[in-house]
Amino acid sequence: MPAEAVSVRIPEPVAGAPAISPAVRLEALAHDYGSRRALAGITLDLAAGSLCGILGPNGGGKTTLFRILATLVRPTSGRALIFGHDTARAAPEVRRALGVVFQAPAIDRRLTVRENLVVHAALYGLRGRSLARSIDARLERFGLADRAGDLAGRLSGGLLRRVEIAKALLPRPRLLLLDEPSTGLDPAARAELWDQIAALRDRDGVTVLFTTHLLEEAERADRVAILSEGRVVADGAPGDLTAAIGGEVLVIRPHDGDAAALIAPIEAATGVTARALDGTLRLEAPDLHRLVPRVIEAAPGRIASITLGRPTLLDVFTQATGRRFDRDEVRS
Repeated sequence: MPAEAVSVRIPEPVAGAPAISPAVRLEALAHDYGSRRALAGITLDLAAGSLCGILGPNGGGKTTLFRILATLVRPTSGRALIFGHDTARAAPEVRRALGVVFQAPAIDRRLTVRENLVVHAALYGLRGRSLARSIDARLERFGLADRAGDLAGRLSGGLLRRVEIAKALLPRPRLLLLDEPSTGLDPAARAELWDQIAALRDRDGVTVLFTTHLLEEAERADRVAILSEGRVVADGAPGDLTAAIGGEVLVIRPHDGDAAALIAPIEAATGVTARALDGTLRLEAPDLHRLVPRVIEAAPGRIASITLGRPTLLDVFTQATGRRFDRDEVRS
């Protein structure tokens, strides 16, 4: 049974201040594939003008949630609202507010970069001189002006991602949805992509919601919701979530893999509660670095390695679920 979710309380509005509607509101959102539940009653508000991440292992429910928000799937129960419009009942209004970048490329590699943008714009009824100026501005913004006449099939993965985002921004969306946006990119292209995404929030006021299974990407978000088995197990600013764990994290790996056998001697020596998890022993407390000598003395010759660090979103997930993050769940 999953542990109780780690949560960060959102402050109440200041008395007399105007209410600000969220960009995305999920109300008891659930979805089933036959007898299997992919989303299990998610309730969540995401603020306009923010960079929001949905983090989870493969199969945790991210893809199903993305499809619902993109109006591709109707939820089994509950509802998803985007700027007040129900994704199931008001799909046309929702789509006018959206820019969507799917994990799988949606670029015609036989067309040039500019032609891809023109074709996409036509789907929204955009045309004429204003469209030409908008395309030129997007190409310049994303460093594609000198590649406008190149066939898309000749571009690198990083450049293709830039084309995808430039294309999605042509209709001037209020919300940009990105599904695993850095898939297949090298580290340099990934860093550049995230700089551009942050600029969309900071310069243009676009609300950005992205899914990811990469912890370092989720840490870039203003707010992150962690999904596991279709539930939100933690929700808040990344720094607040890790601070809620507090102190340091000590991971002990025994030679024989029998972490449970070390619980009693380690707890007796340190006075800190220990938990066995996937062949390792975990301790979470302030100033654990001072206790490392006691740990070694408590289990002489039985410890293969000791790792000490500050809490990360990996630790938030582990504390909330009792499982390692890299475990694949039932695919959604």
